[in-house]
Amino acid sequence: MTAGTLDLLALAKGGDEAAVERVLAENSGLIWAVVRRYYGRGAEPEDLYQLGCLGFLKAVRGFDADYGTQFSTYAVPKIAGEIRRYLRDSGSVKVGRTLKERSSAIYAARERLRTRLGREPALSELSEATGLTAEEIAVAELASAPPDSLQQENADGLTLESTLASPVTEESMVERIALRAAIDRLPDRERQTILLRFFKGMTQQQCARILGVSQVQVSRLEKRAIEKLRMDLA
Repeated sequence: MTAGTLDLLALAKGGDEAAVERVLAENSGLIWAVVRRYYGRGAEPEDLYQLGCLGFLKAVRGFDADYGTQFSTYAVPKIAGEIRRYLRDSGSVKVGRTLKERSSAIYAARERLRTRLGREPALSELSEATGLTAEEIAVAELASAPPDSLQQENADGLTLESTLASPVTEESMVERIALRAAIDRLPDRERQTILLRFFKGMTQQQCARILGVSQVQVSRLEKRAIEKLRMDLA
């Protein structure tokens, strides 16, 4: 981040209207890139853009260069968060009824099996208990996982975003917003591995027990999946 950019952000943060207008204009592409992820959710694009601008300005007010991150890295979650909050509160973001019902059934079955078995149930056991396929279980759990799961640390203290991270630019940060869609395109076993490792925070050993494979196989699945995600988001 250049000194000029920092100076402009400082002026905008201090309430300089000209600086605010300029920083908004210079980052309109970034805001629109985030907004496009929420098309078709029951709100007009222009309304989403205004919400994105509000989130962006909150980022301007809250940003501190001492955080050690680029401004875009800090701003994108603020932009997305403002839009998601509006859509959630207005009822525009809904997980399908079938997926909700499946997610509830999976949760209940997992708790029953945990109590009976004294351990995390294997995917095959969950499948038998719910009558759902492994694919249906993975899809339901991914759909119901909160977006903030992408920043959740797994058992090794890593987040999926940090695992995929390359030097952060506005473009790469925006691309990472598409991570959820990229995960959905992974093959079944690789998607399940990413779900368990990064959305459920499990160790490779725990994943191996659930998937019914060895830890070495989990490691390979995870590595393959992350490489595919990197390529998909490149």
